[in-house]
Amino acid sequence: MVNATAIDAALRRATETGTVAGAVAMATTGSDLLYQGCFGVADLASRRTLRTDDIFRIASMTKAITSVAAMQLVEQGKLSLDGPIGAVLPHLAAPMVLDGFRGDMPVLRPAARPITLRHLLTHTAGFGYDTWNVELKRATIALGLPGRPGNVDELARFPLLFDPGARWNYSIATDIVGHAVEAASGMAIDDYLAARVTGPLGMTDTGFTLSDAQRPRLVAVHQRQPDGSLGAGERAAGNGPAFLAGGGGLCSTGGDYTRFLRMLLRGGTLDGARILAAETVAEMGRNQIGELDVLPMRSAVPASSCDCHLFPGMATKWGLGFLINTIPYSGGRAAGSLAWAGIWNTFYWIDPQRKICAAIMMQFLPFVDKEAVGLLGDFERAVYAAA
Repeated sequence: MVNATAIDAALRRATETGTVAGAVAMATTGSDLLYQGCFGVADLASRRTLRTDDIFRIASMTKAITSVAAMQLVEQGKLSLDGPIGAVLPHLAAPMVLDGFRGDMPVLRPAARPITLRHLLTHTAGFGYDTWNVELKRATIALGLPGRPGNVDELARFPLLFDPGARWNYSIATDIVGHAVEAASGMAIDDYLAARVTGPLGMTDTGFTLSDAQRPRLVAVHQRQPDGSLGAGERAAGNGPAFLAGGGGLCSTGGDYTRFLRMLLRGGTLDGARILAAETVAEMGRNQIGELDVLPMRSAVPASSCDCHLFPGMATKWGLGFLINTIPYSGGRAAGSLAWAGIWNTFYWIDPQRKICAAIMMQFLPFVDKEAVGLLGDFERAVYAAA
């Protein structure tokens, strides 16, 4: 363990001032726990004290776990990174691209090339999220589609924003990766992850559905109010059978998720469980989008997300499931580190060069709220200063 004084001070300050209701934070090397801390409350209404084993909706931090599952099947030859995904998911064999509007109706054209698993894992397939894409929201409303397709028919009619491979755009693509895992393995995504990823890693509090015993440990969702305070938020989906989304449906704890991160930091193995080959983990952490850059995400729904660019002024890349920073973060992670986050302000990073991985979990909207990002930065700098 490191000297935790400065790390504790950063977390305590944020929760005592009320800018953050509560936060659990953990940092490890490949073999040792560097830091574990927990401050604030799990629910502002009940004032229940937050505990280190409390359960968070990790939203898009699910994506890394689903990406690992897909790469297991690539290793087994059951999925191909560069073959048409339509061979596994026939409803995606003929994708259509949004090519403007005629009046209120979207104009669609056939995509110039097939979608591949590599496109999906790198968010270059052409899909989007309506939270950050006004044009997608306009198109799906006109086409009578939900913001996120809920069945095969809706997915088949869901428009792409550009031809596969043309640019980067954060998207529902990892939900589709989850469908591909199911099709290639013959198992439901929750069963597959439990059998092949979270189960072998001992992640006993990570899943799509909470048991009656786990449910009291679920942290409440809060919402930033116009005056800057935090109030009650929608008790959002993300922990039930109707939302088995490979891109955002899991719940987890700080301890569970840092076990997953430690496995990746150790090249695919932890406590005798081999999840991926070391060369596969290394490939997942390499730039997979070439000259393309990860682009800022402009919010179309300010209550859900602020504008998002985690490394302003820096060209960032994407691997097979991860954001990659190309220059060192001041006082923190080295260049080539891997990271991402969940919409309720949960964050992680993996630093292969410095051999450190960490996660910090909060539970409120909007995403990348300045106080949440500020606390993430304070936590990271304190970890590296103490390491």
